[in-house]
Amino acid sequence: MDIKWDQILIIEEPIMFWTFIGLIVSSIGLVAGLTYFKKWGWLWREWLTSTDAKKVGIMYIVLAIVMLVRGGIDALMMKYQTAVPENTFLSSQHFNEVFSAHGTIMIFFMAMPILFGIMNLVVPLQIGARDVAFPKLNLLGFWITTAAAVLYNIAFLVGGSPDAGWTSYFPLAGKEFTPGIGNNYYYVALQISGFGSMIIAINFMVTILKMRAPGMGLFKMPMFTWTTLITCLIMIIAFPIFTIALLAGMLDRVFGSHFFTVADGGLDMMWANLFWLWAHPEVYIVVLPAFGIISEVVATFSKKRLYGYHSMVWAVIVISVFSLLVWVHHFYTMGVGPTVNSVFSITTLAIAVPTGIKLFNWLFTMRKGRIAFEQPMLWALGFIPTFLIGGVTGVMLGMASADFQYHNTLFLVAHFHYTLVGGVVYAVFAAIYYWWPKFFGFKLNHKLGNWHFWLFNVGFNLSFFPLFFLGLDGAARRMYTYSAETGFGPLYMLSFIGTLLIAAGVVFFVINMVYSSLKEKRITDRDVWGTGRTLEWLVPTPVPAYNFAVIPKVEALDEVWHRKETGKALAFDEKEIKDIHMPSHSGLPFYMFVAFFISGFLFVWEFQALAIASLALPFLGMAINSFTSYDEGYYIPAKEVIETERKGGGEQQWKAK
Repeated sequence: MDIKWDQILIIEEPIMFWTFIGLIVSSIGLVAGLTYFKKWGWLWREWLTSTDAKKVGIMYIVLAIVMLVRGGIDALMMKYQTAVPENTFLSSQHFNEVFSAHGTIMIFFMAMPILFGIMNLVVPLQIGARDVAFPKLNLLGFWITTAAAVLYNIAFLVGGSPDAGWTSYFPLAGKEFTPGIGNNYYYVALQISGFGSMIIAINFMVTILKMRAPGMGLFKMPMFTWTTLITCLIMIIAFPIFTIALLAGMLDRVFGSHFFTVADGGLDMMWANLFWLWAHPEVYIVVLPAFGIISEVVATFSKKRLYGYHSMVWAVIVISVFSLLVWVHHFYTMGVGPTVNSVFSITTLAIAVPTGIKLFNWLFTMRKGRIAFEQPMLWALGFIPTFLIGGVTGVMLGMASADFQYHNTLFLVAHFHYTLVGGVVYAVFAAIYYWWPKFFGFKLNHKLGNWHFWLFNVGFNLSFFPLFFLGLDGAARRMYTYSAETGFGPLYMLSFIGTLLIAAGVVFFVINMVYSSLKEKRITDRDVWGTGRTLEWLVPTPVPAYNFAVIPKVEALDEVWHRKETGKALAFDEKEIKDIHMPSHSGLPFYMFVAFFISGFLFVWEFQALAIASLALPFLGMAINSFTSYDEGYYIPAKEVIETERKGGGEQQWKAK
């Protein structure tokens, strides 16, 4: 083990020291608050062990928002460091750790969990299901992801953070060039995170394929459900590649093997190939659900059926195929040769065609529509040009000869953020404003929402658009400082001001959630926006634990809109309601959280014998699940369901026959 025991707790720098103090104080405050208000039992029963997909989804979103704050603080520190020439706010080592953490956290522990959360909330409702196919497995996926997030985030205080970037390229990431345990956190935590992601993918693929309401064929599914299905398929194909690469990287660092090392027959370029074989599909793993969200929002607030629904579905399928055929464009400059570069340049440009189809689908949906400029629609409208800039600059980067100019400059950083922030974060905010009232029974405040949107939108473009010009001027990415003679200072400062506006926008969003929960009018109407098209707008508001009192029979795409147009009742006969079976809560996934965390920590710290032995802990959990008595769940009585439907559905929409 290459461990310096006097450096276990990394709090020498003032930033780290005060962060450590803040964590201690906030942890004591949280424990004291839960104890004083006697909420430990409630927290355990109602949330931490709940197999209700809606509660699991909310926990995913809470985790993602916490990680958004962490990653956002990293971004502020980086932008402040580069705001002026030769700044000494961060050392070069600390800057490396911060930008490595920022990328990793935002991709693995913010973007993916928040989309998993939205899937949990929305997909079962959109297909007319009462839950996901495997409720306990669903909760297990959350806790494994949380174990990975906690393990990765303790690195900056315990042992040292990873510092080889979110791509963690070998040989830089190997023990020869980065001794110590910092980069072990990357390889171990992301392996654990991958298990959680695979669980989600398998669970939701089975849920969508096997649990759709009667009459709902594949081409009657809402677009968000379609994009979730294709996303799950890509995850099942791509994540095993990355998991094996991470395992090999961990073996190199912890056990001294030579998969990617410079010496003894290792092949460092194999890491780049395996990483991007996963990482480019990963872009679509987070972007395709965003496309589905925008499709739902645009159709609802344009009061029209999504234009070219079938072409949109096929475009998503084609994208999923091409996403696996373009990975080499991430390293044109690494010497693979002009022939290989040309092939991957063609596939990269080809993927722009189905992506462009969706933009026209959305524009033609809005054409001649009666557009309502509600908060979700503002984010959808902001998404389209922002993501378009990311897409167009992606085509520029896809041209192999031109990429030699753009590669490793801030032009690439700007493109990446326009694609992932413009493509994911905008869509996520649209989804939160859109579905929030359905699950919480009140809308988020419109004025505060406007402040959030405009500060974030202006700030984002101010922060990242200047990077295109800096990149074309030769400013390299991952540089912690620069000289005044370069002339980069003014645009870097403009970018920092934009980042402050983004942070202000996020503050308004948090204020909005708190203010609205206290002040906004409560809603019980099923169709919260009055223009809902899909099955989630058929159930009571807020959504009850059982989702549907009676599983609906689907006759058309946009079933709720179809019922409105044909005059068919949105409710049902009381006599159809029967006792509803629900899955029991389970504490076993929380045990697995502890088991994966302990095992991961031991591997990170290179206690080889203990680490291998600790693998028995997760297997013990699986054995307990397999050999303990079968849990038959519980039933919600029909009488209770009827009362809930009458109370939570809006009396004007209840028709008891």
